[in-house]
This record gives sequence, structure tokens and C-alpha cells, in this order.
Amino acid sequence: MRLVRQRKRFVVPLNSMSDVAFLLLIFIMLVSLINYRREVKIEYPEAAAAKKTSAEKNLEIWVDRAGALYLDGLPSDLTAIENSIISTYQEAPDTRIHIIADRETPFISINRVLQMLQILQYRVVSFVVKDQ
Repeated sequence: MRLVRQRKRFVVPLNSMSDVAFLLLIFIMLVSLINYRREVKIEYPEAAAAKKTSAEKNLEIWVDRAGALYLDGLPSDLTAIENSIISTYQEAPDTRIHIIADRETPFISINRVLQMLQILQYRVVSFVVKDQ
């Protein structure tokens, strides 16, 4: 008597594929909503007229009430900001610098940044204010 082996076929169950695709879609949507921008809590000054700029090529210098400086949301000093501006300008000369200061910030703190930008002869500078 001869035994005959039957070949077993491997079948991928397709019933749960829609569930996996749905979970993958949810994961991608949640990851895309994460905001990687770091911000410093400040109270914006108000302006009569405002102009919107593109947020893609911006370098943000934050000045809080105590006069502490932040570069793109990270604590920094004037020398590090100057070096970052120089390297950014060499890579992309059309980069806009946004100065974001609290309403209660003394002007002397903002003036330090402005003097540094004046020495560097950087001309693409914006002051960020609260839109009315």
C-alpha cells in the first residue's frame, strides 16, 4: 500500500487585511499631526496691519520678558544666534528672520538682537505681532 502525500497550500487570510490597512491609516494620520515646532510662551504685541510670510524658510529668534534669547524655541545666546544666522545665510540667502518678543520685553533686549543683525547687514527681518 502506497501512501500519497498531499501538498498543503499556504493561504494568506485576507479577512484582516482591511483592519491592518485601517490601523496603518490611523497611525499615519496621528504621526502627521505632531507639531515639531518649539515655542516660547509669550504675549504678542498688537499691530494695526500685518503681513503674512511663508513659514518654510524662517529663522525664529524669541525674546521673553526677562530678555532671554531662544533660537527656534531652544535657549541660546547672542553668539550662537549670530553663528546660526551666518551658516543659514550661506545655505539659503532668502531665509527670513522673525523676531518674536513678548509685549512686556524691554526694548534693550530686542535692541541687542537688532544691533547684531545690523552688524551682519541682514535685511530680511520681520517682527511677529498678534493679528487683531
